Amino acid sequence: METLSLYIILFMMYSFMGWLMEEILTLIEDHKFVNRGFLIGPYCPIYGYGCLLIILLLQKYMSDPIVLFFMSILICSVLEYMTSFLMEKFFNARWWDYNNRRFNINGRICLETMIPFGILGCFILYIVNPFYIKLLSSIPTIWLEVIAGILLVIYLVDNIISFVVIKSFKNEIKKANRDQTEEITKRIKKILKERGVLYRRLLNAFPQIKTSKEVLIDIQKKLDEKIRNLKH
Repeated sequence: METLSLYIILFMMYSFMGWLMEEILTLIEDHKFVNRGFLIGPYCPIYGYGCLLIILLLQKYMSDPIVLFFMSILICSVLEYMTSFLMEKFFNARWWDYNNRRFNINGRICLETMIPFGILGCFILYIVNPFYIKLLSSIPTIWLEVIAGILLVIYLVDNIISFVVIKSFKNEIKKANRDQTEEITKRIKKILKERGVLYRRLLNAFPQIKTSKEVLIDIQKKLDEKIRNLKH
């Protein structure tokens, strides 16, 4: 129970750290605050899962930082790719798209984001995680379990509420996909913005979101353009 509580707290701490990093990058790039991520609270679970995988799977490579660097890239890239793939299959939407960046794989991951994964993995195992473990070890077990329980309840409730919001997005996509126009996402965004603050938050968090149908249309356009350029 103590180990489980420890991992729950670590998961939430790393999820918050990932959310905070996303917020800082957004502030630098767009000069405005946007609550990033699928969930309402200040945490991005993909960072939590990624960091826990690094901790559980890569500690044996700590004596070799080069191997640790590339293994971190591999684990986090697979996680990001699979998250993008599964979210698109389930919700019929592409939540982020790297097709406009060089060295991308199906627009789901790209070299520009893969390199920081390696740096982050080394930073986590050599600096952050030892500090977190030392900090949490100073807290009595009973309090660890209480804190973990409270955080888990908050996280589960947030997931339920956020799932309802995202499910509405999926339902609108199903209706819109009957139409053959290329303005599907634009119309869906307009509809959801009128539904309330939680829907607007999700759209602000993922401004590049596209329906799977529009992603295919964009890919076809690029292929057609390349074919025309080759002919000329």
